[in-house]
Amino acid sequence: MVTIVDLSHPIEDGMITYTGLPGPKITDHLTREASRAHYAQGTSFQIGKIEMVANTGTYIDAPFHRYADGKDLSQFDLESIANLDGLVFQADPGSRAISPDFFQDRDVSGKAVLIHTGWDRHWSTTQYFEDHPFLTRESAEYLKSADAALVGIDSLNIDDNTDGRRPVHTILLGAEIPIVEHMCNLGSLPETGFRFFAVPAPVKGMGSFPVRAFAMFE
Repeated sequence: MVTIVDLSHPIEDGMITYTGLPGPKITDHLTREASRAHYAQGTSFQIGKIEMVANTGTYIDAPFHRYADGKDLSQFDLESIANLDGLVFQADPGSRAISPDFFQDRDVSGKAVLIHTGWDRHWSTTQYFEDHPFLTRESAEYLKSADAALVGIDSLNIDDNTDGRRPVHTILLGAEIPIVEHMCNLGSLPETGFRFFAVPAPVKGMGSFPVRAFAMFE
């Protein structure tokens, strides 16, 4: 029997994912009431409209997010973001800067590396935006050299957001390693033995977009 675990936060009207970025505006383009004039009696439809920045909810970063000549969302190979062999690494409670020794006892080559910090417990609170866990530059260098396929975290940012150089984004996206941020429910996964999926719409000219990230295991 297969278990499927949803690893994404729902997107809601007005929600704030990152301080300084606007929340999405979710409205009707066509209401059910207005649609009735176009269809047979008793038949109606709703067409929704959403205005949002790309970095909303649980989202994936493509190389184009950091590099003007990097691959955008439409250029992802599905094999790089779907049906990946996954690993979960449990961060120490209260730890912030996650160093390379955190990863070195397991083979991450070709795998989706998911960092469970538990920070998603603060989602929708002011605490979520303060003193979040993050990877160090050295961790990014290690994961790059160890050939990780994708790196995800259940925190505000995979980088220390006080460091304007954004070394983790710079290193991983420079190596064409996708990043998934603002994940949730990683504590419901086994440490290994699951398949991971984080597939965005293939939008040309964009480097980030929400995903319905999930994992499957028996």
